Amino acid sequence: MPKHEVKIIVNPNADLGRAWQWASELHPIVKQYGGADWSGTVYPTHALELARQAAEAGYKLVIAVGGDGTVHEVINGLMKVPVDRRPRLGIVPFGSGNDFAHAAGVNRNPREALRQVFTGKTKRVDVARLEDDRGRVEFVDNTVGVGFDATVNIRSRKITMARGFLIYLIAVLQTIILNHEAPRMQVKTDRERWDEEMLMLVMCNGEREGGGFIVAPEAYPDDGIFDYAAIRRVSRAMMLRLIPEVMRGTHGRFRQVRLGKFSRLELETDRPITIHTDGEIFAGFGTNVRRISLQVLPGEIEVVV
Repeated sequence: MPKHEVKIIVNPNADLGRAWQWASELHPIVKQYGGADWSGTVYPTHALELARQAAEAGYKLVIAVGGDGTVHEVINGLMKVPVDRRPRLGIVPFGSGNDFAHAAGVNRNPREALRQVFTGKTKRVDVARLEDDRGRVEFVDNTVGVGFDATVNIRSRKITMARGFLIYLIAVLQTIILNHEAPRMQVKTDRERWDEEMLMLVMCNGEREGGGFIVAPEAYPDDGIFDYAAIRRVSRAMMLRLIPEVMRGTHGRFRQVRLGKFSRLELETDRPITIHTDGEIFAGFGTNVRRISLQVLPGEIEVVV
């Protein structure tokens, strides 16, 4: 058994490399509540391995210190162990977006969020199992983006002179200018079917992504279903018109937007697509993914909020 019941996993590169320095300010709070064992990530997917190892070692609580990508990896690590051995999840938001933390009800101040982890109550939240046409599987806690917003995510990684929401806004404008593509998407869910040329399809557990785009205003991470938002083929000018609406969550009133809910979803496209999972690149430029499926798994993760 480990010395402590708590494992803290820190991504030192979160928030453009500032997280490691800021994490040192959390040590006194951790000591106040009995201490914990700390680990830092050193390569992509390392948080996944650390979380899996923590669960197998018998830790009762795993705290992810970082952004949405860190939380995504930690949850994927926790999902590798049976639910009866799965530790509770705590989140200390140190990223650019922190969208899942927002959806789960985590305090956005890192110090208060850490105190919340040690003193708060738990609730079970949903995740979705994503599988592509090559049998690759990931678990998703916040959003899966196909097309436009996935390309925005890829472009945002090259923007280093801005922070937070501004990064994504700049990437949005770049994508409208350079990647205005609308593949034909055949979608089948447990509720409906449709076939249409779409610029974007986002499947949502929480209401927002990109640090402030309210993509699915009616999405809640503990309701047992995912929401989706899709934008049909529109002109660049119309896409510019829709972006402020998405920021406010009012885009559903436009006929070019399609909203819905599902427990199971299958997607097939007429060409390769870009895909992000919770802000992580699942299929980038040059990949050949054309089919994916999602299955919602209600209440799979227990989060301290």
